[in-house]
Amino acid sequence: MNAYDKYLDVADEVKDALYKGKPVVALESTIISHGMPYPDNLECASECEKIIREHGAVPATIAVLGGRAKIGLSGGELSRLAEAKNVVKCSRRDLAYVMASGRDGAATVAATMILAALGGVHFFATGGIGGVHRGAESSMDISADMTELAATDVCVISAGVKSILDIGRTLEYLETLGVPVAAFGQDRFPAFYTPDSGFDAPLRVNSAEEAARMMKVKWDMGLGGGAVIANPIAKEYAMSREKIDAAIEEALKEAAERGISGKAITPFLLDAIKRITGGESLAANMRLVYGNAALAADIALAYARL
Repeated sequence: MNAYDKYLDVADEVKDALYKGKPVVALESTIISHGMPYPDNLECASECEKIIREHGAVPATIAVLGGRAKIGLSGGELSRLAEAKNVVKCSRRDLAYVMASGRDGAATVAATMILAALGGVHFFATGGIGGVHRGAESSMDISADMTELAATDVCVISAGVKSILDIGRTLEYLETLGVPVAAFGQDRFPAFYTPDSGFDAPLRVNSAEEAARMMKVKWDMGLGGGAVIANPIAKEYAMSREKIDAAIEEALKEAAERGISGKAITPFLLDAIKRITGGESLAANMRLVYGNAALAADIALAYARL
């Protein structure tokens, strides 16, 4: 028994799948508590779990509830997170505090990676990872997701980084940290709401099997840490780049005027962009998460076959 086992509650379905060597895909909970409004958040969380099952894997939504780290949530626990108003946005820095104080915490990308790895889960689907914020050269606002990707053995399937970030600097920082970043099926790096960020992707993989082989070689060789598989949003659900860029600029201006920063900035910006775009960004967000859940399950299944 590991020292941390006493803090983890692994759902029976997840535990059974891991024991039998079946593919498991982690899902974060910040998207539920801080990324989308109710009831869209519950619909998205439930649909992601359904999609992962349909693709032959077991979903494991990750959160902290009552101070306990949960690897796999029940329907009632998903509803609790979706409706609650006082859930702490929980990254690496916050995990020990939130658990020791017996509170509820929604796991960010970094916290999800940590808990997933402790539970034995190595593939994770999310919307977009955090990164280097615009103006970080003076604010030093860089997401803990970056350093977690360099340290923790979890492959993250996302639609790139959130469009509100400085994508070019994020890619540069990931290169510095030695994190493999591969676009799925294209040469350009996606930008969350749109399939093309304007930047070339460092690497490209064309199939779930190719992504799985890359992760197997990486981990077999002792090259620790994770990777980013950047899955572009399907063109039929993508937003106009001009429209989303204008909405982001307006939202950033609002945030600056209100003095919003730190962990509050991303939820504020996502909510402001949803309002400015008349809900179009929320619909795109949900669709891209569904695509990432499906791909993550396919990669996890291909990895299990190896």
